[in-house]
Amino acid sequence: MIESLLVANRGEIARRIIRTARRLGVRAIAVHSEADADLPFVTEADEAVCVGPANPALSYRNTEAIMAAAKDTGAQAIHPGYGFLSENADFARTVSDAGLVWVGPGADAITAMGDKINARNLMAAAGVPVAAGTTDPAGTVEAALDAATTIGYPVMVKAAAGGGGMGMGVAVDEAALRGEYEKVRGFAERMFGDGSVLIERFFPRVRHVEVQILGLADGRVVALGERECSVQRRNQKLVEESPSPAVTPQLRERFLAAAVRAGEAVGYRNAGTVECLLDPASGEFFFLEMNTRLQVEHPVTELVYGVDLVEEQLRVAAGLPPTFDPDALTARGHAIELRINAEDPKRFLPGPGAVKTWIEPVGEGVRVDAGYVAGNTVTPFYDSLLAKLIVYGADRAQALERARAAVAGFEVAGPKCNLPFFAELLDNAEFVSGDYDTGIVARMR
Repeated sequence: MIESLLVANRGEIARRIIRTARRLGVRAIAVHSEADADLPFVTEADEAVCVGPANPALSYRNTEAIMAAAKDTGAQAIHPGYGFLSENADFARTVSDAGLVWVGPGADAITAMGDKINARNLMAAAGVPVAAGTTDPAGTVEAALDAATTIGYPVMVKAAAGGGGMGMGVAVDEAALRGEYEKVRGFAERMFGDGSVLIERFFPRVRHVEVQILGLADGRVVALGERECSVQRRNQKLVEESPSPAVTPQLRERFLAAAVRAGEAVGYRNAGTVECLLDPASGEFFFLEMNTRLQVEHPVTELVYGVDLVEEQLRVAAGLPPTFDPDALTARGHAIELRINAEDPKRFLPGPGAVKTWIEPVGEGVRVDAGYVAGNTVTPFYDSLLAKLIVYGADRAQALERARAAVAGFEVAGPKCNLPFFAELLDNAEFVSGDYDTGIVARMR
């Protein structure tokens, strides 16, 4: 097993990785910005290094500062968490070239999946279903219009280099496409340094279902079930659950087989997620993208399968076999994750501030992965995620019951908080039925 691990991230995911590292006897090293010096992940690490000011470009995305911290602390490995440098192929290569262990997929796999168009083409070649769309970037608005005519309106306009729901828009006709094309291209150039645009079929009613994969040290790729991620605002996930209420045993077989093929197509190692769109009307599903990292919502898979995915990541990176039998994976029960954000529960606009009250719920089947405690300050420099509330039950009905109680028992005062939204959602007839799609939040508002 790896002996020392530098966690190149912050907040709840850094704290969560550190927790597993310490349980395994691995020396945990945190890096932090000046703004995060008092957060729990810093104090809970065995060692901590300040790598720069609040601006993430000068701290959490500062490759030179992070590599210097790894050298100064004698770190053997680096875990990037999610966001920041987690899907940066150049950083993965830098870590490996320095003789350190990169806890994630190889740089080639990150590169292959980092461009949505290239990823779609690779998946299609591997026999993974993809929606109708462009096989090359739409370099001009005229090319986008031609593609849309072939595909048929409405279409989704996407930044090819984007991820996490950023850089996309819907066009219902030619006039809308002209505007969305320029908007998405401009956003992509600013955010990703790449203005390439993908035009793809848009499904007015669709569910977002993803599969957790793990590329093992021996070369095999295994799938650890699916997660439903259809409760979203502005294409950003708010709730995830496993298993998906929309997936039958027969459909699950097809989903998992396609996800394994996707991983095998790029020689995938370590944890990753194959995201798909499911058309509930036809039962068809289509490849959306592959996230070459640990997902925010990984805890629901952990609870249903009884594994620690961070431990499995470390074992793969160290060349060790998994703790479980890959040929006897069994899902039990139902898990739901709610993303507790520092944002208002109506318009979902961020509202940072000092945390005056922080009381976490307790009870059977309740888990909280939090980045803050009372006395901390939520700053405007980073993502608004405060904590993840995860509940587990023998079935979905019990999980929902425990989720309602946990939301009622979670007290946060100071920053804005979206807990009231979850109280509303958990009593929403459409959500409770399990027959919902990505439009549910808009219908609630």
